[in-house]
Amino acid sequence: MSSSKKNTTALIILMINMFIAMLGIGLVIPILPKFMLEFGASGKALGFLVAAFGLTQFLFSPIAGEWSDKYGRKIMIVGGLTAFTLSQLIFAMGTEMWMLYVSRLLGGLSAAAMIPPMMAYVADITTEEKRGKGLGMLGAAMSLGFVIGPGIGGFLAEYGVRVPFYVSAAVAGVAMLISIIMLPETLSRDKQLEARSTKTKRENILKQFAMSFKAPYLVLLILVFALTFGLANFEAIFGLYVDIKYGFTPKDISILITIGALVGVIIQAIFIDRLITRYGERKLINMSFLISAVALLLMLLSGNFWYVLLITILFFTFTSILRPAINTLLSKMAGNEQGFVAGMNNAYMSLGNIIGPSLAGILFDKHTDIPYSFGAVILLLSLVLSVAWNRRTASGRRSSAQA
Repeated sequence: MSSSKKNTTALIILMINMFIAMLGIGLVIPILPKFMLEFGASGKALGFLVAAFGLTQFLFSPIAGEWSDKYGRKIMIVGGLTAFTLSQLIFAMGTEMWMLYVSRLLGGLSAAAMIPPMMAYVADITTEEKRGKGLGMLGAAMSLGFVIGPGIGGFLAEYGVRVPFYVSAAVAGVAMLISIIMLPETLSRDKQLEARSTKTKRENILKQFAMSFKAPYLVLLILVFALTFGLANFEAIFGLYVDIKYGFTPKDISILITIGALVGVIIQAIFIDRLITRYGERKLINMSFLISAVALLLMLLSGNFWYVLLITILFFTFTSILRPAINTLLSKMAGNEQGFVAGMNNAYMSLGNIIGPSLAGILFDKHTDIPYSFGAVILLLSLVLSVAWNRRTASGRRSSAQA
């Protein structure tokens, strides 16, 4: 087999692996409310359960990237798939809450083990000209898995609330075996040994955060956190909210999440370039924060299925527009700090994925409406911060031009 064909086959295997991992993460969303009823668990427990995944992913992602340089891409990817298979099995067989927490923590660890090495693998097998396309295809597999996951989870739950987890574990196990047999290692033994012998120490995450506080793009990183917080806040208790308040089934929830997220992904893919060209990143960010906040408040007004579907589509559409708009502006401001900014972007996003679900669960136990009201307040405060920052930077640019 030619080198080009080998690389294409490897990329396809990576895309399948990424799709399966994101599928498993997404399918849990519509099932959790019914699943948690078996344990008599609270909204707080649900929020912490969702956040547990983000916690281990946040802690281990930098380490996984470093280990993939020292020990090779393949071993990390296969190890991640193995951990993911185990996490899904533990969740499916769980009879105690601690087992569910172990499953989610292990799931976050598996994502941390897989995602950085997969991205490094793509860099290994592509030229600089084709690297963007390769990473784009990997990103598409990630988005597609997460979007389709809730739909598959909701429909499989018709056969039993634990069935989706068994199916996910089986498919991940097959992907692990395919990777062992067919996925070649791309990092030579010499490069692995060189990475192991290097004396350069990676700065710890706290020092990196301290550096980000002094950066001119700090406000954009805060907006990344706020966006992720709002999105995680919405998704974490969405199933429990519409189940308890409106009596929606896992199938209803899967339809709402899948259609809403799918529309958001399609609009992001097709229209984001045109929207940025027409309105510019700053106006687009402000408009998206405003409409996303309004959507959260509108969610409280009615339990009609078609109304909730419309609001869900509205929310997912404008949060899908927000992320690339912020990321584009961040990239423009990063200059020669692209790597640092990308790492900080991921770190602030991870914090949103941890704090958003945790707080949503705690607030949900106080009153079912509080999480979405509070989420709307956070998004509106982000709008105020963005507007103030835009005015300050515009004033700074005018002063520089006059000088």
